[in-house]
Amino acid sequence: MKLNIKEKEELKEFMLARKHLVWYVKNLESLSVESIIEHTLNYGSWEDVQVLIKILGIGKMAQVFKQQVGGQRTNYHKKTKNYFQMYFKKYA
Repeated sequence: MKLNIKEKEELKEFMLARKHLVWYVKNLESLSVESIIEHTLNYGSWEDVQVLIKILGIGKMAQVFKQQVGGQRTNYHKKTKNYFQMYFKKYA
């Protein structure tokens, strides 16, 4: 996914403030957008999700999410996957 400089900086700040979402990752700057979205939807608060939507836009997030859950294997919890499938269907 192509990000502009502002989005990259905001994502970096977003993850630095939420190290607990990816406590096992040493270099937070190496995380992909896909990984940031996955960890935020799975483990973040509703506020975290809303901040991420403001940074990336709901369309980009929905697009990445749909790609992630479209394959045979997914890392999303069942309830998280179900909820955000409905959420993005309605709002994206």
